[in-house]
Amino acid sequence: MSISAQNPDISGERQSGQDVRTQNVMACQAVSNIVKTSLGPVGLDKMLVDDIGDVTITNDGATILRMLEVEHPAAKVLVELAELQDREVGDGTTSVVIVAAELLKRANDLVRNKIHPTSIISGYRLAMREACKYIEEKLVTKVEKLGKAPLINCAKTSMSSKLISGDSDFFANLVRFQFSFSVNYMSLSYIFLLRFGNRYYFLAIAFFNCYNHFFLFKAVDAVLSVKMTNQRGEIKYPIKGINILKAHGQSAKDSYLLNGYALNTGRAAQGMPLRVSPAKIACLDFNLQKTKMQLGVQVVVNDPRELEKIRQREADMTKERIEKLLKAGANVILTTKGIDDMALKYFVEAGAIAVRRVRKEDMRHVAKATGATLVTTFADMEGEETFDPAHLGSADEVVEERIADDDVVLIKGTKTSSAVSVILRGANDYMLDEMERALHDSLCIVKRTLESNTVVAGGGAVESALSVYLEHLATTLGSREQLAIAEFADALLIIPKVLAVNAAKDATELVAKLRAYHHTAQTKADKKHYSSMGLDLVNGTIRNNLEAGVIEPAMSKVKIIQFATEAAITILRIDDMIKLVKEDGQGDE
Repeated sequence: MSISAQNPDISGERQSGQDVRTQNVMACQAVSNIVKTSLGPVGLDKMLVDDIGDVTITNDGATILRMLEVEHPAAKVLVELAELQDREVGDGTTSVVIVAAELLKRANDLVRNKIHPTSIISGYRLAMREACKYIEEKLVTKVEKLGKAPLINCAKTSMSSKLISGDSDFFANLVRFQFSFSVNYMSLSYIFLLRFGNRYYFLAIAFFNCYNHFFLFKAVDAVLSVKMTNQRGEIKYPIKGINILKAHGQSAKDSYLLNGYALNTGRAAQGMPLRVSPAKIACLDFNLQKTKMQLGVQVVVNDPRELEKIRQREADMTKERIEKLLKAGANVILTTKGIDDMALKYFVEAGAIAVRRVRKEDMRHVAKATGATLVTTFADMEGEETFDPAHLGSADEVVEERIADDDVVLIKGTKTSSAVSVILRGANDYMLDEMERALHDSLCIVKRTLESNTVVAGGGAVESALSVYLEHLATTLGSREQLAIAEFADALLIIPKVLAVNAAKDATELVAKLRAYHHTAQTKADKKHYSSMGLDLVNGTIRNNLEAGVIEPAMSKVKIIQFATEAAITILRIDDMIKLVKEDGQGDE
């Protein structure tokens, strides 16, 4: 008796083996090539136009990939990878995509040379573990008493990729800071001045070049001001407590830091006071409008006078709620819903500030900062309506100010944690949006540096050191993983190569010199300081980037290697792809 094996009938297109691997690698390379030219301090910007004509100009890797409508399933993994890096670290999104694509490309070459994917995957995992271990043991620099200078340098390194200029004086004098103190009359907090030659600038935490002008933020001050200790005693810096407002007009250098949480809305009525001090803040998540019957409720009234009583009672219910609020001591009322004119009258008479249509996200941040409780209903367990004064938050003052053409309500001196706002000024929406993305990356990097307390040299120093170390490690292994680790080591060099190419320098020569320095650092005990040698992309030379102030949090590099390796392995494991065909809609049976 003969048994014939039948292939299952698949209503779709199937690809398997080397074809699907090559296709996946090509798709990932295409995504990588899009963001590759935007890497580094002299990277270029991308202009993205969506289906309704909105224009975005950016060189932030996560933003570029998020706006691309990627259809290929393997390429989507890289898009998700960039979003993961942005969420976990805040910066390094372009680097992680480039490294992942290069790892995939080299793994595909190994598969073509008859090396099994399982051997490559185990080699990649070993290389990833050894690389992360080497960073933490040999390359990190502990910053025990973290002053402002390392924070400034980390933020600058993060922000350098947002700069579109070859201003050699700025980069040459990057490390020659001279600090002096002055008082910022707007926020009554310290700011630093930087001196380059005979010229002074505000503290260069994050910088952005537009029409060859620098704008400088107080990002470090902003992050330090939201410092808090959680219930486990860990010090955290919740950067979501830093509110970023964008206002048209003036130049980018007129951006400033405000000491207080800014709500991008004004008072609900002009008769309300401009300033309340001290402030007792009620955060509500319901309407303060005339109460209406619920849908589906029917009331049969025989006497017309009873109908008027019902209307009067509806009005009185809202009045009683407002009286309960004011009796509890609230003099600032914030609600996510509406407040009608009748209700506003009572607030004006009581001398309280009421703000309506506050964003839910802003409301959560205000409640957290002031110690208030977001109240969704006045109903209690007995079926009555009450308002507990313990639900109120505290602040030194609440004041309305005018910024550009908009009224802004500022909550200053919050009770539980500090709240600050950064007001960005710029010529147009494109510039303001890119400034916001630049500042977000800078804030994230400062936060990670403060929390991890370790930094590494930037400019390709870490990647070059790891490449030399892993190459040596590969020669000590007698298994097939040796080839995978050697390819992993070569793949990491893509970062210094791309940095040099984007800077219009000779990548081959610079990377060769860089590897020579790191080989010396790892073989000669008296040359260990060479482990911080990286690229100087302005002069096209090799320098000690730790001394030059080009530094990054160690966590950023570790995460880049981990995430890129895992993404590459995920795609490399695929050897069969079945794309099902959509069936035409069937009629009713």
